[in-house]
Amino acid sequence: MKSFILFILLCTTSLFGISQKAFDKDTLTSPTGNVIVIFIGHGSLLLEWNGKYIYMDPSSREADLYQFPKADMIFVTHHHGDHCDEAALKALTKEKTKTFMSSIAHEKWHQGMVLFNDQQLSIDGVGITVVPAYNLEHMNPDGLPFHKKGECNGYVLTLGDLRLYVAGDTENTPEMKELKNIDAAFIPMNLPYTMTPEMVVDAVKAFKPKVLYPYHYDRKFLPQLEEEMKTVNGVELRIKKS
Repeated sequence: MKSFILFILLCTTSLFGISQKAFDKDTLTSPTGNVIVIFIGHGSLLLEWNGKYIYMDPSSREADLYQFPKADMIFVTHHHGDHCDEAALKALTKEKTKTFMSSIAHEKWHQGMVLFNDQQLSIDGVGITVVPAYNLEHMNPDGLPFHKKGECNGYVLTLGDLRLYVAGDTENTPEMKELKNIDAAFIPMNLPYTMTPEMVVDAVKAFKPKVLYPYHYDRKFLPQLEEEMKTVNGVELRIKKS
């Protein structure tokens, strides 16, 4: 009997891959259902809400995703391999999984539904707004942006009365700054592909999310971000491992 109980405990602690890696998580509270956020790593997130498991840019290089619950929904922001990962999609997909991708990502993996910039829809009680994600300043050596406007998505998900913005790979675009009523924003901060701390703060000052989570970030930028966020009122900075 003791051996059986120990086996059950070991199985329980392996949920979300905890036996392999300690994943940071946080809770956003709401009377219509709390959202538990699990920071898998890099740009990968798991949102658990009212029994649904919603993955953002799952990446198999960040975790053994076969240890995670199968997905009800998967959102892919763009086609780059650290965000659009065939092995991750295979590990998490079940018969009823709904997958949403940018158009080029869909051309790459041919899974799920294509979502375009500025599109709005509601599926299975989840409101979805697609926000353009692109570079304004940071470019490839040939002068083309790392992320071209129209090719990459960010997503605002409405879960009950919570509105969560997962930006994907982007800079502080006008479309980001025009967002309203965002409860939590997941904003990238790494160079040369996304934002500097100054860009993050510039955006946050404009659209004022209640909570800012830097994600897909370079740790060396955290002290500067923490210092500059002291000038921003009404936005709580929460730093988690990413």
